[in-house]
Amino acid sequence: MTVLTERSRTPRPTRDQPSEGRPAARRFTPRAILLNVVLVLGLAASFGPLVWMIVSSVKPEGEIRQFPPTLFPEQPTWDNYTKLFATLDFPRFFANSVVVALAVTVGSVLFSAMVGYALAKLDFPGRRVLFLLIMGTLMVPGMVTFVPLFVLVANLDLINTYAALILPFLAAPFGVFLMRQFMLDIPDELLDAARVDGAGEFRTFFAVVLPQTKPALATLGILTFLGSWNNFLWPLVAVQSADKYTLPVALALYSTGQNTVQYGLLVAGATVIVLPILIVFLALQRHIVQGISTTGLK
Repeated sequence: MTVLTERSRTPRPTRDQPSEGRPAARRFTPRAILLNVVLVLGLAASFGPLVWMIVSSVKPEGEIRQFPPTLFPEQPTWDNYTKLFATLDFPRFFANSVVVALAVTVGSVLFSAMVGYALAKLDFPGRRVLFLLIMGTLMVPGMVTFVPLFVLVANLDLINTYAALILPFLAAPFGVFLMRQFMLDIPDELLDAARVDGAGEFRTFFAVVLPQTKPALATLGILTFLGSWNNFLWPLVAVQSADKYTLPVALALYSTGQNTVQYGLLVAGATVIVLPILIVFLALQRHIVQGISTTGLK
C-alpha cells in the first residue's frame, strides 16, 4: 500500500519536461528556424565565391565567359593550371611571398609584443597618452597614409627592395593592442619574482612573459601572415622588377593582356594562392578563437 502511494505521488513527465536520463527534444521555434536560415545564407554568401572560384578554375575560358553561367564544368580541363605554371615563374614568386610574409610575421609579432609589454607592465611617463595615440591610428584609413609611406620609402632609397615590402609592416597598432590587452592579465607578482631572482627586463620578457602569451602570439601571427600573403596594392607600387614580384602581383599582371583578361588563368592562380592559406587557417583557427576570446576588451 505504501509503495502504491509513493508511486502515485511521483509526478509523471509531461511532453515539455523530459524524463530523467532521456535527452530533451529540440524545439524548432520560429525564432530558431529564422536564425538557422540567416546563418545558412551568411555561410553561402561568404563561402560561395570561394567554391565558384575553385570550380571555375577547371573550366575552359569560353565556358567561364558564357551566359548564363554553368554551375559545374561541362568539360573539365586542367589547361588553366598548365598554362599558369608555364607562364609564371612560379617558384620565384612563391619564394618571394613566403620570405616577405614570414619576415613581416616574425617582426610584427616580436615588436608588437615588446611594445605591448611596455604599455602593460612598465611604468613610465606618458604611457597612457602613447597608448591613446597608437589606438588613434586604428581610426586612420590605410589609404590616407599610403602616399606619405611611399614618399618616405622612396626618400630612404628602398624602392624595389625586399626592405620596402617588409619594414612598413613590422609593427601594427592592432598587434600592439592585442598583446597589451593579453599581458594585462599576467600577474605582476610573477614578474616581480623574476626581477628578485636577478632577471633583467629582456630576460623577464623572453623567459616569463612570452611563454604566457602563446594564444595571443598565435592569433597575431596567423592574422599577420594572412594579411601579408594577400597584400596586393603595396607590393604593386613598391616593387618594379619582376624578380621581386609576390604571387598576387605576378598573377594580376600576367593574367591581363592588352585588351582582355584571361579569367581561366586568373581563377586558377587565385586558387593556388588561396588553398595553402585556407589549409593553414583551418588547421590553426582554434588558436585565433582562443586568443581573441581570452584577450577581451577592457
